[in-house]
Amino acid sequence: MMKKEHSFFENAKAVAKLIPKGRVCTYGAIAKYLGASKSARMVGWAMNSSLPEENIPAHRVVNRNGLLTGKNHFGGKNNMKELLEDEGLIIVNNQIQQLDDVRWDPSVELL
Repeated sequence: MMKKEHSFFENAKAVAKLIPKGRVCTYGAIAKYLGASKSARMVGWAMNSSLPEENIPAHRVVNRNGLLTGKNHFGGKNNMKELLEDEGLIIVNNQIQQLDDVRWDPSVELL
């Protein structure tokens, strides 16, 4: 669990920084890990608010079905897709293929 004295956005970004290259996490999994399971949308806002100098791999955070719902926040129509493909993920119609094989869950991985 992240430190209480940090804001929800800071904690969400800290978790996102831990997602390994070639893996993805869902907005909901981060929210649940932070003790706010109904706050997936807030995780999305946190990812959207990240600045380039923060080096947050926000492209690794997707919706529960593996859809690239945040793709419009990456400066180009296919930038999020290209970043994930560069890490070895397969994307078809803006959806990650074999999601279960590449899903990273902080509640499991960060015990």
